[in-house]
Amino acid sequence: MQNFIKINDNDNVVVALNAIPQGEAVAVEVSGRECRITAREEIPAGHKMAVCDIPAGGEVLKYGYRIGNAKEEIPAGAWIHTHNVGTALGDLLEYSYEPVAAVQDAGQTPPKSDGAQDVTFMGFKRPDGKVGVRNEIWVIPTVGCVNNVATAIARQANAFVRGTVEEVIAFPHPYGCSQMGEDQEHTRVILADLINHPNAGGVLVLGLGCENSNIGELMPYIGDYDENRVKFLVAQECEDEIAEAVEIVRGLIDYAAGFEREPVSVEKLVVGMKCGGSDGLSGITANPLVGRFSDLLISRGGTTILTEVPEMFGAETILMNRCANQELFHKTVDLINDFKQYFKSHNQTIYENPSPGNKKGGISTLEDKSLGCTQKSGSALVKGVLQYGERVQTPGLNLLSAPGNDLVASTALAAAGAHIVLFTTGRGTPFASPVPTVKISTNSGLAGRKANWIDFNAGVLVEDDRSMAEEARNLFDYVVEVASGRQVCSEAAGFHDMAIFKQGVTL
Repeated sequence: MQNFIKINDNDNVVVALNAIPQGEAVAVEVSGRECRITAREEIPAGHKMAVCDIPAGGEVLKYGYRIGNAKEEIPAGAWIHTHNVGTALGDLLEYSYEPVAAVQDAGQTPPKSDGAQDVTFMGFKRPDGKVGVRNEIWVIPTVGCVNNVATAIARQANAFVRGTVEEVIAFPHPYGCSQMGEDQEHTRVILADLINHPNAGGVLVLGLGCENSNIGELMPYIGDYDENRVKFLVAQECEDEIAEAVEIVRGLIDYAAGFEREPVSVEKLVVGMKCGGSDGLSGITANPLVGRFSDLLISRGGTTILTEVPEMFGAETILMNRCANQELFHKTVDLINDFKQYFKSHNQTIYENPSPGNKKGGISTLEDKSLGCTQKSGSALVKGVLQYGERVQTPGLNLLSAPGNDLVASTALAAAGAHIVLFTTGRGTPFASPVPTVKISTNSGLAGRKANWIDFNAGVLVEDDRSMAEEARNLFDYVVEVASGRQVCSEAAGFHDMAIFKQGVTL
């Protein structure tokens, strides 16, 4: 196995797959001819080395795109990182719609490559036509004041789980009161989305009684619901709210236990896509692998959702030009510029990214991170653009407005309708979300060290004789298994997290 990779023929950098020692020469093609470039210093794994002289102010190219400009003259063989390359991005930009050729056919989807168009998973069909990949009972508090009560209810009620019901889960959060405007609106919308999520065979909505987002206020957001599936309890109106709630949950368990897994076409599957704790291999292994998965699922009529808008900055035109029509293009422009305005309105630097962990892993600028991040979108056309809290309606690739924060973005994906979240990482994380969260490592070192966190290892793509197509098929098969009931690491550990996007003042 070679120690480096040149991602695109036009790149003027290579990425070290293993550390390249100072003084080691590597053979690489530059401008159509074979060259031997000697490392001027040690190049850490995941980091970049210049393969030609780059003048001060010159473009640094990776993935075939600019990831920033040289802060100083960079000689061939030099380590390229935050000390000598900076972002080239501006603030609010003007965009023009320049659709790729495939956009001319708005019905285009990636071709079926393996005859697997009739793949099914074993899911739970709900009376309203939705499908779940889990049959859980969720206890959802309307306000943070009853978080501990919700947790106690779930803990006691799990003693009564039976049949196909898998677990009773509480989803504490710190909101639901002392909020104003859009901030309070977002809380209500996300709570209603989770109440309506088909992975929950039954839901207890637990209120305090005096909160701004009380049960009465939530009802219009919840809309029509199955009275057998969704129950409500106001703690201030009970003598013993825990005892009463446990009895209600026992009834929900009885109801949900009537559902059995049965074959469902993967065209019903909705998968969210997110990355966090990225490293220099994220855009080479795990993220493009998820992109291939996305194309496979979409080619079978399924749906994927890409989010974390701030990590599209610098690569947004790639997504804009894959929009199926001009209306979606303009929605994507608004998606990007609205998020930039959000930064500006809080007097924050738009491009204050990547994180310390990203930098340690080899990511130098936001463009570097974004071009790797958007690899998860694959090659399909953008068929939908969703606001925060909006539920997916259109099969195919959708873009969702949410920040890059792991817990907030993954919760937003679940609220939008994702049954499962694919989460790529080069640094590792144990967190979960309201739905099964598949951790995909970018490198085998992480997968070996944290087998209790990592579900799927994409690091083999730069180590073994594995093709991207083969591993994409393996990931597809694994996701079908998860949809059919296979637990991911965070579920086996009993982890379930949720977080709501906080905006605005707290009263």
